[in-house]
Amino acid sequence: MPLVVPQLMPHKDPACWMEMALAQARLAAASGEVPVGAVVVRHGEVIATGRNAPVDSHDPTAHAEVVALRAAAQAVGNYRLDDCELYVTLEPCAMCSGAMLHARLKRVVFGAFDAKTGAAGSVVNLFALPQLNHQTELQGGVLAADSTALLQEFFKQRRAEQREASKTRHPLRDDALRTPDNAFNGLPDYPWQPNYLSDLPILAGLRLHYLDEGKAAGALTADSTQQLTYLCLHGNPAWSYLYRKMIPVFLQAGHRVVAPDMVGFGKSDKPKKDSFHSFSRHRQILLALIDRLDLHNVVLVVQDWGGILGLTLPMAAPQRYRGLLVMNTLLACGDAPLPKGFVAWREMCAKHPDFDIARLLARGNAQMTTAECAAYNAPFPDRGYRAATRAFPAMVPEFCDSFCDSSGTHTSRDARSFWQNHWTGQTLMAIGTQDPVLGLPGMRELQAHIKGCGEPLLLENAGHFVQEQGQSIAQQAVRFFQP
Repeated sequence: MPLVVPQLMPHKDPACWMEMALAQARLAAASGEVPVGAVVVRHGEVIATGRNAPVDSHDPTAHAEVVALRAAAQAVGNYRLDDCELYVTLEPCAMCSGAMLHARLKRVVFGAFDAKTGAAGSVVNLFALPQLNHQTELQGGVLAADSTALLQEFFKQRRAEQREASKTRHPLRDDALRTPDNAFNGLPDYPWQPNYLSDLPILAGLRLHYLDEGKAAGALTADSTQQLTYLCLHGNPAWSYLYRKMIPVFLQAGHRVVAPDMVGFGKSDKPKKDSFHSFSRHRQILLALIDRLDLHNVVLVVQDWGGILGLTLPMAAPQRYRGLLVMNTLLACGDAPLPKGFVAWREMCAKHPDFDIARLLARGNAQMTTAECAAYNAPFPDRGYRAATRAFPAMVPEFCDSFCDSSGTHTSRDARSFWQNHWTGQTLMAIGTQDPVLGLPGMRELQAHIKGCGEPLLLENAGHFVQEQGQSIAQQAVRFFQP
């Protein structure tokens, strides 16, 4: 915390001057700038004011404090402001703190603390360095609640404007539905910002949602080629929420995470007709997304349909991939019967197409909270949104000449040959042994088809949705795929 000096202004309480700074902050907000305001006081009188103006002035140094310092220096005819005090509504950054120290201000008083860039105690405290040849008194937290409220309201409004702008950039097709944003409010452990694409030709205007976290952090490393990209593909009836326990582990290790919601799931648009969905279409969407984002050093993370589709992707561009983390899934090649558990699941879906997804998750994951289970229902406010969950079970390629999507079996066979003969990356397999649908026997068979796949991690208490115990898997993956 910053050093708090209890001395007060000789003529006015600090709150009075801070009120004037807040008035400047409100003017900044009205101009579309982040609401920060400042005043410079000399001998009990305001001699200069300043408000944030970097956007309007195209000047990265035009923070409220710097603007006020420039005006004050002009007013007194000297860049040294020894007998002046500066009041600012937000804890100054390193740039502004440096300018204040160079100006040799007598005292600095600020309002709200800034946990991200504050250089008066929150991140660093430049005012507390005894090596500097000038010491400026510091007081923090004056009218902090008012300053914080002003900032929060500004960014709340900005986010709302961005959401509206997003709707304009990605108009909704007449033959599709879009889950309202408020359906995703307050989901447990899902804090990440949405990203959207609608201009991929294969989408034909549908909006595709994906998470893309950690890219900026990787760019700051000494060798960005050492950063991996974990491409996390979900299955049916899940969405990117499935990876909420694994994403933080990958990010903490300094890697990038991309986690799309397939069309029909999560925050992506949902075509109204079941017939929209096909193996080849969803595969082409994923390939187009990977190409658009130009992903490299990819660790492919798959489970369920994420594997049925995802395992067919690397053969299209092997140079993009470094590793495979494969959990309960299969390659549907059409030359062997589907697992009995999967056939039973498909029959259940046909009889009860509107089954309760939250109840399904709760039944196989006793450790999950009610709110976590409910989050899986969030993308589907009513049955009209559920064309994908109805279509996917019957879409699994089963026979080579199957009328449902024969291209899936041919593509899957090509993929099997790729994994058997041409895969050169590392493979880590994790199996939820309690999975009655795509469990241990099928995964052992898949293991035999992947070149270099070692002994799998067996999760004795995990079922089909292995990612619900994914923190430990992610931790082992970080060690296993260490660049």
